[in-house]
This record gives sequence, structure tokens and C-alpha cells, in this order.
Amino acid sequence: MDFTRRETLALGGAAALTFVLPFRANAATTEELVNEFTGGADIADAGVELTAPEIAENGNTVPITVSAPGASAIMVLATGNPTPPVATFNFGPLAASHEASTRIRLAGTQDVVAIAQLEDGSFARSAKTVKVTIGGCGG
Repeated sequence: MDFTRRETLALGGAAALTFVLPFRANAATTEELVNEFTGGADIADAGVELTAPEIAENGNTVPITVSAPGASAIMVLATGNPTPPVATFNFGPLAASHEASTRIRLAGTQDVVAIAQLEDGSFARSAKTVKVTIGGCGG
């Protein structure tokens, strides 16, 4: 089967669009993710504690800890990453502690945001800027 140059370019372009379009359609902004998690409810600035280093020498392993007494769920976002959602921690009624620790990957200097859904249905927010000297997401 012989293809002309025009047909080859058309097939290549169609293949590229088929690969790229699903990623663009699924990409959501941080605000959209927060609204989806909170349902558009008001968010208080107190009630959740986010611990992260001020300066991270390597963006591949940045330790963070989030805690919110009385939280049923905590969502963590890295606003400057290609994929902002980092983790969502869910706590059941028998959870001894409403705290989670993990290591995350950061592409560069950016804000890390933690939003907690409290048991009474309200939401709390905390954010911290982490300066990254060597990016962890291909940087």
C-alpha cells in the first residue's frame, strides 16, 4: 500500500490528535478540583494544618504532613504540577488520628494546598509555598 505525502501527514496528524485530545479534556484547573471536592461551599482558613519544608532540594521526594481534627477527608493539591491532584485521604468514624504523612513529587516552586472536609460538612483550607531547587516532574 503506497501513501502520498499528503495522506501520511493527515494520518500522522490524526494520530497525534487522538493521543493528545483525551489529556487536554481531562486536565482540570486547581479551582475546578476544589469546587468539585467542596461542591462550591465556603472554605475557612483555619482547621487544617499542612506541614511541608520551606525549601526542598529535590522535587522528587518532598515530605508533607496534613492533619485536621474531626476531618472525614483531606485532599492535597500541588498547584504547579502537570497533574495537580496529589492525594485524598479518607478517615472513618473509628480513625484514631486524622493525620496523614507522605512524600510527594513537585515539578518546581509552587503552592501545596490541603483542603479538609470536616465531619459537620464544613471545609477548611491551608496552603504552603515550597521552593524546589531541582524539579521532580521531568525538570
